[in-house]
Amino acid sequence: MDFEPFLKYLRVERNFSTHTLTAYSGDLLQFSDFLITDFEVNRTEDVQSIHVRSWVVQMMENETHPATISRKVSAIKSYFKYQLRIGTIKQNPAFKVILPKKPKRLPKFIDKNNLNELFDGNHFPASYEGERDRLIIELFYFTGIREAELIGLTHRHVDYYNLQIKVLGKRNKERIIPITANFAERLKAFANNLVDKALPDNDYFFVTNGGKKLYPKFVYKIVNSYLSRVAETTQKSPHMLRHSFATHMLSNGADINAIKSLLGHESLAATQVYTHNTIDKLKNIHKQAHPRG
Repeated sequence: MDFEPFLKYLRVERNFSTHTLTAYSGDLLQFSDFLITDFEVNRTEDVQSIHVRSWVVQMMENETHPATISRKVSAIKSYFKYQLRIGTIKQNPAFKVILPKKPKRLPKFIDKNNLNELFDGNHFPASYEGERDRLIIELFYFTGIREAELIGLTHRHVDYYNLQIKVLGKRNKERIIPITANFAERLKAFANNLVDKALPDNDYFFVTNGGKKLYPKFVYKIVNSYLSRVAETTQKSPHMLRHSFATHMLSNGADINAIKSLLGHESLAATQVYTHNTIDKLKNIHKQAHPRG
């Protein structure tokens, strides 16, 4: 089987990267070796669906990671799609091959005790920057707000009287998130002290040290810096605080549909991933506490 014309097509017409071409080349050669060794097939037009499925089964038996299998089969599908286009074959033998399910990556979160240590300790300096940083981290954790939503938050979006903030989410979809009276008072006090910090035409609630609009790298550095003081997890991002908000709310008995609305998820399936963390926690508690655990 000659793969060079296909690889040249990917390189010249599809502008694939050298890294991807190397990976595809290795996958195709591996598949070719399998066909010759197990089925004595060495012509593209002789490959059938059973051959591709058998290759997938062999990789599964060898405990190849599902993501790797998916990538390899994707390379094979692309190859046969190309052969179908140039008329070498009449149907793609890899078209209906069913791939093993990829394991779901459960969202990681910061332990509640770590966050309590952060908020209750003397980690935030008594300055404008210190109060801003604390409020940013608290807003992520108290509301589950996304990074882009926090960056775009303006003064008119914060309703101190009704104890809520209006968030402009994905696809410009608005949602209302409640806040506590205490947190609203602290936001109001911060906003009143912001007058001298922000630029005259800047309506954003949080700004940089120079009074400009926040940007992702700036926010990430704030969150990462403070979480590094109390948590050992390798991931210390704003999204981790969003995950922590959802996980801790569910652990405390909050309704999953309410969490869905607060997070701004389109479907319940996106929110249900957090229930796995809660169930795992319950299993561990049961195992430790039950007399026959």
